[in-house]
Amino acid sequence: MNKNFFEKLNNWVLRFVLRRKYKRTGSCNNCGACCSHIYVRHLKGVIKEEKEFEKLKLLHSFYAGLNIIGSDEIGLIFECSHLDKETKLCKIHKYRPGICRRYPQEEIFQMGGCLSADCGYKLEPIVEFKEVLNKVAKKSGLIR
Repeated sequence: MNKNFFEKLNNWVLRFVLRRKYKRTGSCNNCGACCSHIYVRHLKGVIKEEKEFEKLKLLHSFYAGLNIIGSDEIGLIFECSHLDKETKLCKIHKYRPGICRRYPQEEIFQMGGCLSADCGYKLEPIVEFKEVLNKVAKKSGLIR
C-alpha cells in the first residue's frame, strides 16, 4: 500500500467518522504557548465566570491544575501550573491529561482561539478550498 492510500483513508476517517474539518500536521516545538494562554470550554461554552470554574475543579482534576491569569471578550484565560516557565516544558508530560495529548483540535477555532505563531502544529483543512469551490460551482451550474 502506498502513502497516498493511507493519507486518503485517514482523511476519510477524519471527515466521515470523526466529523472533522481540519487535520493536525507538524509537531510540538516546546514553545509552551498552548499551556500559557488557555480558554476552557464546557457544556455551555467557554468559561466566563470564576464561580463556574470553581465548580469544574470539583468535577475533574485537570481543572485543578489551571490558574486564572485574566479574561477577555472570549472568556477567562488560564495557564497550566504544570508548565515550567524557564524550560517551557511540561512537568508532568508523561502523565499529562488526554486534552493535552490531543492538542490542538479544531474546537480551538470554535472557542474563538487560535494557534500561537510559534506553535509547531498547524490545523489544515481536510478538503482544500479549491475543491469546495469547484463542488459549489458545479452544483450551481457554473462549471460542467
